[in-house]
Amino acid sequence: MGIYTERINQLNEMQRHVTQQNGTEPPFRNEYYQTEEDGIYVDVVSGKPLFSSKDKYDAGCGWPSFTKPIDAEEILEKQDLSHNMIRTEVRSKEADSHLGHVFPDGPGPAGLRYCINSAALRFIPKDELEKEGYGEYLRLFK
Repeated sequence: MGIYTERINQLNEMQRHVTQQNGTEPPFRNEYYQTEEDGIYVDVVSGKPLFSSKDKYDAGCGWPSFTKPIDAEEILEKQDLSHNMIRTEVRSKEADSHLGHVFPDGPGPAGLRYCINSAALRFIPKDELEKEGYGEYLRLFK
């Protein structure tokens, strides 16, 4: 927890379950599954930019899916052997928040699908990037 204790204490029950207890929110019934607006998705705990709407697509899995992170350095991957499966967990580097999983069945050159829990993210619309302190990411939408 450390420097993010105050932010973690402000999370709702689902956000805390997902990010701090490696949980999963219900598919098809989460905040950003159908969001199509331009903007970026940041770690709900640290505020670090993680994904862009330009890389989001409908994978039909019930969670927001992305072909790549904005900056791969902000994402950690760990082997996840829970639920009798072999998967690759995705965590935020800065706050160590559980985000979701990455699978090798996505579109695009890398063929990756980052399947991410909405509860681990905060969406910042393109029109609010400057106001929210993320103005440098406007370049993604030019």
